[in-house]
Amino acid sequence: KKKLAYIVSQFMGRDYPFEWLCRSAIARDYDLSFILLNPGPGEFETLLGQTGVKIVRFPYAGKKDLPRAIAQLALHLRKTRTDIVHAHLFGACMAGLTAARIAGVPRRIYTRHHSTVNHVYFRHAIIYDRIFNFLATDIIATCQNVREVLMKLEGVPSAKINVVNFGFQLADFEAVSRERVDGLRTKYELTEKRPVVGVIAKYIEWKGIQYAIAAFHEVLKVHPDACLVLANAHGAEYAATIKKLLSRLPAGSYREIDFEQDFMALYQLFDVFVHTPVDASAEAFGQIYVEALAASIPSVFTLSGIAREFVVQDQNALVVGYRDSAATAQAILKILGDRELARRLTLAGRKDVVAKFYYQQMIDNLGKVYA
Repeated sequence: KKKLAYIVSQFMGRDYPFEWLCRSAIARDYDLSFILLNPGPGEFETLLGQTGVKIVRFPYAGKKDLPRAIAQLALHLRKTRTDIVHAHLFGACMAGLTAARIAGVPRRIYTRHHSTVNHVYFRHAIIYDRIFNFLATDIIATCQNVREVLMKLEGVPSAKINVVNFGFQLADFEAVSRERVDGLRTKYELTEKRPVVGVIAKYIEWKGIQYAIAAFHEVLKVHPDACLVLANAHGAEYAATIKKLLSRLPAGSYREIDFEQDFMALYQLFDVFVHTPVDASAEAFGQIYVEALAASIPSVFTLSGIAREFVVQDQNALVVGYRDSAATAQAILKILGDRELARRLTLAGRKDVVAKFYYQQMIDNLGKVYA
């Protein structure tokens, strides 16, 4: 078997897709191992270990640790005669791809997890993207949007890019028990009678949360008992702005949830889901689009990332313009006021994501890249 090493950096919490990978055909067809660049042990490492996959960890807490990490990785990759590396996240790409090049690893792959964020907000970081593009023999773009960014903005040859959509164990979204939902309803003090508008996004400007909050002001005029739930409610660079906007809402009309492990049950608290990134390229993929529709929640979206490839206005979601809080409010109110529309959107949305984003398809496509 060819030796395939996944390199992941500064990732401590649980990640279901990596656990699924360890139980997939990839683990059967390749000698799979994980190399973790983390400051210490964590839940991610523990749960991966329970799958039986081989794990090596090298200490890494930030850029200052890059020289040591590169040296340790190069020695390890050469010693194990690794055939393929697949890097995820900045440290893994910087240290892993460099070390793999030094060690003579013939296939050096990384997944591009962001889109235009460096081109718009962190232009000094574009140099890193170009380094990774140079060091890699293959790049995995999570959707056509990322492929376009790589080709048009960074000059990557199309032959080097493989589009592999994220895949999901979609049946899990239907297997949420009433007890799990009721537990979260009690935890977050949300009665079944009040309309709940859900947003799951880090506090980052381009996620467009500010427009969802502005829209919610209008929703309250029609549904004064409505509640806005903001989950993944953290992000240092934009938190102050979001909290200032929230302070203008009536007391008790919103909830901030820093992190909820049972995100599949969390979706079931929502009567409407809202995700409104500020432009077409902001999201590299946007798994939140898939999750919301897999959970059968009627949704209001702007089209960004993967949504551009499958979300259709008034067919599987209501689509609004970018930075348009008035249209967002109207769409939310339309769903809350029309049960038949909500039912139709959820049925079509669920059907569409099941057809396009099932997990085995992702595994099959990854296998083609590794072959």
